[in-house]
Amino acid sequence: MYKIIKKEMLTPTICRMKVQASRLAASARPGQFLIIRADERGERIPLTISDFDKESGTVTIVTQNIGASTAEICSYEEGDAFADVVGPLGIPSDFTEMSQEDIQGRRYVFIAGGVGTAPVYPQVKWLHERGASVDVIIGAKTRDLIIYREEMAAVCDNLYICTDDGSEGFKGLVTAMLEKLVTEDGKIYDQAVAIGPMIMMKFATLTCKKLELPVVVSLNTLMVDGTGMCGACRVTVGGKVRFACVEGPEFDGCLVDFDEAMRRQRMYDKEEREANEHHVCRIGRGR
Repeated sequence: MYKIIKKEMLTPTICRMKVQASRLAASARPGQFLIIRADERGERIPLTISDFDKESGTVTIVTQNIGASTAEICSYEEGDAFADVVGPLGIPSDFTEMSQEDIQGRRYVFIAGGVGTAPVYPQVKWLHERGASVDVIIGAKTRDLIIYREEMAAVCDNLYICTDDGSEGFKGLVTAMLEKLVTEDGKIYDQAVAIGPMIMMKFATLTCKKLELPVVVSLNTLMVDGTGMCGACRVTVGGKVRFACVEGPEFDGCLVDFDEAMRRQRMYDKEEREANEHHVCRIGRGR
């Protein structure tokens, strides 16, 4: 069993949990994910690792309550325990294989959307600790939905907040902010990383192409099984079929067929609706 050490609600529908998982924490690296099974009857849920602490033996996950299984995870409280936590899985971010000498002086810009801000954090922290220059753009519909504001500001050079309604920071899309930084403010970056909703990553990639800026995206939202067995995360990258869970989740954004990926995201809409309609809350019933 994997005990929940700490739980906090970042927004009304997004919770952050610190979970005791010593062996997983000891080998985790930025860009990887884990799989949680809440109880013996639970669905396997892949979640990107949002932080890890080797000394305390804990990993941090951020979950958005958008379906029956994520609602089950979010219903757990401090002191409760998950039946299974498996990982780390997936290929770590490319920069984790670079020497500190190569990382120092490189200029990164991260584009984070919604709950995708959480997996950006360990990447930014890793690079910051090794001397890279890192700017972060966080986008949300309104200021109340922005997460990791303080945590991100502590580990990046510049933090830019974007809201659709203008309630905080720049009013507009993250892509408009990125274009402004490069074309108007004269910012120069060696690498962009975009993590968030599929549609955001698609247009972030198109913007990066326009700016001639290399971009990496994370396709973790496609994953179901997390081990390559189910095939739900198949995606075309550079004209070849790839499996996001075992060959990713990060890929060169310029090579990803986003339209196909978005169609694949909708494969289980019917099943998810049915699960929500028939979901029976087991809180307080011994799970």
